[in-house]
Amino acid sequence: MKNKILLFAFLTLTSIGFAQENKNLFDFDYAQFAYDSSSNYVEFYYSLNQQAFTVNPSDSAKYMEGILKLSLEDTASKKFVVNKEWKIKHEISDSLHSVKNLVGLLDFTLPKGNYKCIISVTDLNNEKNQKTINDFVRVNPFAIDSLAISDIQLASMIAENSPDKNSIFYKNTFEVTPIPTLVFGENMPVVYYYSEVYNRLKSKNDGLLKLNCLIQNSQGKVLYSKANLISNKVESQVEVGAVPIVKFPTDTYLMKIVLIDSAKNYGVVSSKRFFVYNPSIKVVDTATNQQSLVLGSIFGVMSTEECDNIFNEAVYIATATEIDQYKKLTDVNAKRHFLYEFWKKRNPNSAISKNQYFQVYMDRVKEANQKYASFKTPGWKTDRGRILIMYGEPSEIDRYPNQTDTKPYEVWQYNDIEGGVVFDFADLTGFGNYQLVNSTKRGEMSDDNWQQRISTN
Repeated sequence: MKNKILLFAFLTLTSIGFAQENKNLFDFDYAQFAYDSSSNYVEFYYSLNQQAFTVNPSDSAKYMEGILKLSLEDTASKKFVVNKEWKIKHEISDSLHSVKNLVGLLDFTLPKGNYKCIISVTDLNNEKNQKTINDFVRVNPFAIDSLAISDIQLASMIAENSPDKNSIFYKNTFEVTPIPTLVFGENMPVVYYYSEVYNRLKSKNDGLLKLNCLIQNSQGKVLYSKANLISNKVESQVEVGAVPIVKFPTDTYLMKIVLIDSAKNYGVVSSKRFFVYNPSIKVVDTATNQQSLVLGSIFGVMSTEECDNIFNEAVYIATATEIDQYKKLTDVNAKRHFLYEFWKKRNPNSAISKNQYFQVYMDRVKEANQKYASFKTPGWKTDRGRILIMYGEPSEIDRYPNQTDTKPYEVWQYNDIEGGVVFDFADLTGFGNYQLVNSTKRGEMSDDNWQQRISTN
């Protein structure tokens, strides 16, 4: 993408009654995209409402004049990585049928970290007429070793194969016109969206990944869903689309883009909130639709095989009742619903849509498969894999692979469990499959004579 400091676009946008009635001086939004392994490319979008500015009566023409300021402070070092201001001057149209907004873009390459963002606009013809927005921007690089999805950028229009490569909104052959108000409705009846998918070559799937775009209302009910398969034969891909919202009632909505790698039982989600103002559309049902919540999760697009794999890998934390219940399920929707509820009740913070417990657990499964797979046995089924999944990384590992008087063995020490516990593993067969032979952890197998079992004398 091109590196720009400040560029303006003068766009005539059809007025949205709700936004005009609030007389907002400006609106602000941002989105992040991959740059390199240590930083992201961050675009800041703003929209200035010409009707909110004061016109200088001495000018022969009508102008909106203002000062735009943007600062980004690293919360760790307390240093500013950006602290600039720009003067804006633009002639105001007298058209009775449209409202001209000044839509612009600021972009920066920011290293990993947390930033305090302050953006403000002051009317030069009336300095009391000003507005400041405070926000926090967390930069976590997308260019890593696993599948990732960029932020979702919502737009008022997306032009494919745009010939205007000099446009400030041009990227990856598309001209993506941002809508910083994030308000759609009667006069903005289509929600356009743009995102980027990264690291697809890291997948070991059979060339296809599942991608699902859906929109939920404030009650969690899914009003739109579209799923398709995408290839993993290239490293990255642009995902764009358009969703008509003419029949959506006035409400706050959440767009989600869900990417599933069934080969690794791994999924990633990117989401974006927006508002729809459709006063002529009546709300028919605002009750929570549980099935819609399931569809809106990563489980909602899983196949029967994918559901089974996920539950099999969760067997270490499942109760006997849950295992029995799942075995009786034959319908894929029932399995999706079961998994949704299974992980939901283990989520330590239900106020956050991302299930942290599920993510940590599946990351451990992935690590176990990478480190401890043996012949045709996946790593999560091995004893070392099970202990890693259930208790996390040990505080210390002592390895003894080449002892003359014993078979190869390992001692794992956990300092934060029950005041300190150990797990002893040994390669009893000589094929690299280390079995648990002893532990001081309550509930795990204990054998005071385990050292005699591994002795070669």
